[in-house]
Amino acid sequence: MAAMILGIGTDLCNIERIERTLDRFGDRFRHRVFTEIEQKKAERRKDVAGTYAKRWAAKEACSKALGTGLAMGIAWKDMAVSNLDTGQPVMKVTGWAADRLAEMTPEGYEALIHVTLTDDHPWAQAFVVIEARAIA
Repeated sequence: MAAMILGIGTDLCNIERIERTLDRFGDRFRHRVFTEIEQKKAERRKDVAGTYAKRWAAKEACSKALGTGLAMGIAWKDMAVSNLDTGQPVMKVTGWAADRLAEMTPEGYEALIHVTLTDDHPWAQAFVVIEARAIA
């Protein structure tokens, strides 16, 4: 059994728009959209808005890779970006997003979510690929 691609998603986000949203709504926006781990990461970075914008883009891209967008019940915090010690971003899904991932993963396979983030002010971008790998 070979690996297969289950979904691909991408999103482009304007960092300045996220900065204005942070200025206007502050913690209300942070707590609604981002997990505690995501907030801690962003708040200790020099480019706070850029860090949030990349994670926003990753959540949008993940929802697209799941084939749902954000319209089918996935909550923002059901998709969370963290980083390995190497700095590589990783996406973890919970709640409805995890249910959707399980539903789209064929029997005998495990799903892996690959995510990459980039920014070049004023833009932040994310790509998400969901791969199904045969369980050995």
